[in-house]
Amino acid sequence: MNELNITPLLDLAFVLLVIFIITTPQLVNNLEMNLPSGKPPADAPKPKINNIVISETGKIILNDEAKTLTELKVALTEIHATDKEMTVAVRGAQNVDYQYVVSVLDLLQQLDITRVGLATATAGVSQ
Repeated sequence: MNELNITPLLDLAFVLLVIFIITTPQLVNNLEMNLPSGKPPADAPKPKINNIVISETGKIILNDEAKTLTELKVALTEIHATDKEMTVAVRGAQNVDYQYVVSVLDLLQQLDITRVGLATATAGVSQ
């Protein structure tokens, strides 16, 4: 017999490959998420949402009051001191330079405000 029979070696390689394919997703998939439940609790009050609107010119409006970026930081710090679970919705105008939005989001991150949403409008709805 001049040739080496590699059939058992290939069988072993395929079995090991199948084992690694099956076990690897369980080892790597450790992403933790807090998914929303379908229904809000009936007795829970609705949270107050602080709205930040950014106009096309970069003007920042917090809850219907015009603010500069530094005034916004002071106002959000005061609100965050009283309500640690504050919720913020950021809405940018349709043609806003996105750097203004990023500046506001960066400020929210610096203040450790984690409950942030980006507000959008559906087609046909004016802002």
